[in-house]
Amino acid sequence: MSGSSAALQPPPDAVAPVRHPDAPAPGELLGSHYAECFGCGEEQPHGLHLQARAGEGVAITAEFTVQPAHQGAPGLAHGGVLATALDEALGSLNWLLRTIAVTGRLETDYVRPVAVGTVLHLEAEVTAVAGRKIYSRATGRVGGPDGPVAVRAEALFVEVKVDHFVDHGREQEIQAVMNDPDQVRRVRAFEVNP
Repeated sequence: MSGSSAALQPPPDAVAPVRHPDAPAPGELLGSHYAECFGCGEEQPHGLHLQARAGEGVAITAEFTVQPAHQGAPGLAHGGVLATALDEALGSLNWLLRTIAVTGRLETDYVRPVAVGTVLHLEAEVTAVAGRKIYSRATGRVGGPDGPVAVRAEALFVEVKVDHFVDHGREQEIQAVMNDPDQVRRVRAFEVNP
């Protein structure tokens, strides 16, 4: 980052993140946390359909292809879509911690334009944990996982209870998720974004 805000600097008592023993193995596809999610949901027609894989430690890799529905200026990805991709990748990290958390702050630097049709290669990692606060960073590259950086972000996620979603979500969708017989999908539906 070109100089992140003080809110994104871990406090002196922050600790290194610890990957949960039940976290998916490195290389394992994490899958969608919720079918209707704009970032990763397979049932979202104009969504990013971001595919994230567990990495080593508390890190993930992901990618998505910029579609015509994602453009802002003619032929270029909308900046908000790129921020969404970073937020989705950063949120996926919480699955490795097995923690329900929401985005508290996201700061994004746009380094170069990203054309429609481009595959954006993302890497994200948790850098520190302090109580309920989870500090992380991500980069998005074009032309391959080692290509030039196009966008990068730092974020602060805050651990919440599932009640956060029940209290603020729409009852019909909450009940549909809570009635899902797949326990993993039921838990994962409540893992990212306020």
